[in-house]
Amino acid sequence: MTTHSSPAPPPDGAAAGECPVAGARPPGETVHDWPVDHLPGLAFDPLMHRLLREEPIARIRLRFGEGDAWLATRYEDVKTVAADPRLSRALTVDRPVTSMTPHVVAPAGGVGRTDPPDHTRIRRHVALTFGRKRVAALRPRAEELADQMLSRMAEEGAPADLTEWLTGPLPAQLIGELLGVPPHDLDRLQNWRSVILSSNHSEQESNAVKGEIAGYFKAMAAHRREHPGDDLFSALVEAQKDGGLSMPELISLAVMLVLNGMDAVRNQVSNMVYALLTHPEQLAALRARPDLLPQAVEELLRYIPHRNGVGLPRIATEDFQVGDATIRSGEVVYVSYLAANRDPTVFTDPDELDLTRDEAPNLSFGHGPHYCVGALITRMEAEVMLTALLNRFPRLRLAVPESEMRWRRGSINRGPESLPVAW
Repeated sequence: MTTHSSPAPPPDGAAAGECPVAGARPPGETVHDWPVDHLPGLAFDPLMHRLLREEPIARIRLRFGEGDAWLATRYEDVKTVAADPRLSRALTVDRPVTSMTPHVVAPAGGVGRTDPPDHTRIRRHVALTFGRKRVAALRPRAEELADQMLSRMAEEGAPADLTEWLTGPLPAQLIGELLGVPPHDLDRLQNWRSVILSSNHSEQESNAVKGEIAGYFKAMAAHRREHPGDDLFSALVEAQKDGGLSMPELISLAVMLVLNGMDAVRNQVSNMVYALLTHPEQLAALRARPDLLPQAVEELLRYIPHRNGVGLPRIATEDFQVGDATIRSGEVVYVSYLAANRDPTVFTDPDELDLTRDEAPNLSFGHGPHYCVGALITRMEAEVMLTALLNRFPRLRLAVPESEMRWRRGSINRGPESLPVAW
């Protein structure tokens, strides 16, 4: 067992070809201790950077749980693992695998820890809501909210914390309206979110909060049975009443939507704004070509390491080959979508931000059956918020030096605690 002490990734502009790409050592010989240390700003994890180039199928041990696991980092290997039906999410239930947090974020039996056909059945109840037509219909409301929030921010004057005025409240309000959550309850959900997505709270603390949020949605479901509304949660309650969903499945869907809607989108868009403001040549290119925005969002999704460590594990149900490694039945496998997005065999100069990049699709929302159901709405919200900011504030800039920015610690998702801007 070794504790990694690898060099930091090359700075923007370093040639990816200077690093060896092929697996330099036999896979699985070494188990790498990976504490997933706090990283400043948008710095890329040095262990993932090294393994991608030297040991793309490696064995790792994280801070919590038991044993070790395989980690796939190369683009094609990650896609293979994520889509292979021989790898099961359901088998992780009640198995204390090595993990980033002392508790399992995704509930047992929920959409994140089931396999087809149960996963397919659960997922279809929200898939239409987040499909292309429904998301397009939501865009005017998102634009309205962005305009209102930025008007209030402008009235208040600079400097202003963008996470407080826009990137936090807009996705929270939008997902709240979609689910039919009363506005006065959003703060409670935010408090629960901060504990559930933390790696610094104990298992007991997290389980207590999970009990509270489950109780909240159970009570809300009872109310919706008697007083249905025109919202997604009412539709889920109807599906549960008709036998299409169990109560734990209903609750897991609601929790997943809230956590991703409130936390992941807030951090993704905050990180995007920060990346643009710290890459002035890229920001200037985007201002000169506003039509570049959808492509720019895709590149920002690829470039930004939006989370710490890895996501949910899978368990092999039989022996199979990935790259140069033989995964044995019963072994634990993780993938790193972040590393795959920096694969130098797929992306030219992968450690550079290039808003004109037109290469392979990024894997920021995953791949295979567990591809993020909220990918389209996240893209739409990012486009709306960035467009509103660039149009209203042509001189938008950071209000503090980069060295004084404060970044979240002890959380699964990465992002600034606050994003002070001026204009």
